[in-house]
Amino acid sequence: MAAQPTASPDRAADAPGIGTKLAYGFGSVAFGVKDGGFNYFLLLFYGTVVGLEPGLVGLAILIALVLDAISDPLVGYWSDNLHSRWGRRHPFMYASAIPVAASYYLLWNPPDWSQGELFVYLLGLAVLIRTFITFYETPSAALLPELSSDYQERASLQSYRIMFGWIGGNAMTVLMFGALLVPTATYKLGILNRDGYATYGVIASALMFTAIVVSSLFTHRNIPQLRQPPEKSAFSLRKLFGEMFETLREKSFLALFVATMLGSIATGLAAALAFTILTYFWGFSSFQQFLWTASVFFSAIVGFFIAPRTVRWWGKKKAVVIMGLVAFTVAPMPVILRLFDLMPDNGDPILFPLVAAINLFDLSLIIALQAVLYSMIADLVESSELRTGRRSEGVFYAAVTFTRKCTVGLGSFIGGLILSAVSFPQGQENAADVPADTLWWLGALYAPSLLLLWLSMIFAISRYRITKEEHEANLERLSSLTRN
Repeated sequence: MAAQPTASPDRAADAPGIGTKLAYGFGSVAFGVKDGGFNYFLLLFYGTVVGLEPGLVGLAILIALVLDAISDPLVGYWSDNLHSRWGRRHPFMYASAIPVAASYYLLWNPPDWSQGELFVYLLGLAVLIRTFITFYETPSAALLPELSSDYQERASLQSYRIMFGWIGGNAMTVLMFGALLVPTATYKLGILNRDGYATYGVIASALMFTAIVVSSLFTHRNIPQLRQPPEKSAFSLRKLFGEMFETLREKSFLALFVATMLGSIATGLAAALAFTILTYFWGFSSFQQFLWTASVFFSAIVGFFIAPRTVRWWGKKKAVVIMGLVAFTVAPMPVILRLFDLMPDNGDPILFPLVAAINLFDLSLIIALQAVLYSMIADLVESSELRTGRRSEGVFYAAVTFTRKCTVGLGSFIGGLILSAVSFPQGQENAADVPADTLWWLGALYAPSLLLLWLSMIFAISRYRITKEEHEANLERLSSLTRN
């Protein structure tokens, strides 16, 4: 028999102020920086600059992902049940700041070791970073359902978080191409500048530390209004896993879990090969790639404004399906058209503005889609509470944290396999020297893989069942139970 739902405190936070939204959103900069580095540069850095075989890079990240599947739900469950004077979430958030920054710095400053030793080094740090970022991101993200129970406000809060995550990660990417990955006397091709990656490690680690500490401090004042953990009871592994599996049996959760995992893998694949595609497939210069990355700021801001409006127009599920069908069919089209010689040749003045404009529009929709999709997780909390009697924000958001990490796990793994399958040359400084057949097969494997993953994601979303009306009915039932 399920326990009775926990009493809901009297909370004025149901319509969070702009300060709370900014503080909550800014914390996502840490995950955004980590995600940007892992997605865009990790495979490139270790596989091309350091010289570790790309397949081994992908394998190391994949193994770390499998191990991470254990830590994510455990941290989520722990943060749901922690008793402390700083609430359930903030002790984890504060404790993660230094370990996250230190391990991320070490990742971008590897020693000059053999292939086997580098593989172990990368694997060990990938596991550490994933674990440490879980101790921050899962409790921090799980604050969302506690900060507001309102259907629309949750979408707004998540829009702030997604926007800051993209802006934070992209700021470092712009810095890389604008100032760090530049040609020198030693490195003729900017993306091979190893010194730039080392400097990136220093700056990115400091930014991640700042984001974690600032967000934790400025949401600290909300602790008295947040949910309290259930009463302490005897601990056992059987009880722990039993409660987690009971929570995650929610049918709409399974639909979201599969959808977010597929979408994250697709995003990771696109990110892992992004600058390989830009440099070699399209032949864009370092400056053009700088402009490309700078345009992401505009996409993040446009996506921030689009997301809550689409929820008002269509509701969350329909908004994700409509935006997804448009975005995911447009995204791989330039590559597919190039395979059939239907795009301008490399070097044509029209090529860069054409491909960049398509990407800016498409990425705006994808960012808005992510904000709406992740806010749908919050609406599962009350449905689960009615069924189980427990508030399990941490367990649900641990699943989100895990799926987001799939971007650099399975996505990078597939990207490494594609590069190995086409025998892509390592350390190639002249893009024109890469064989045309290699580039054709790169596009032929890359674009259809993206399309298949994204369309499968949309199908999974179609199985989600919680509407605005059902969510409000769940809130009313919980209110009635606590009054009685």
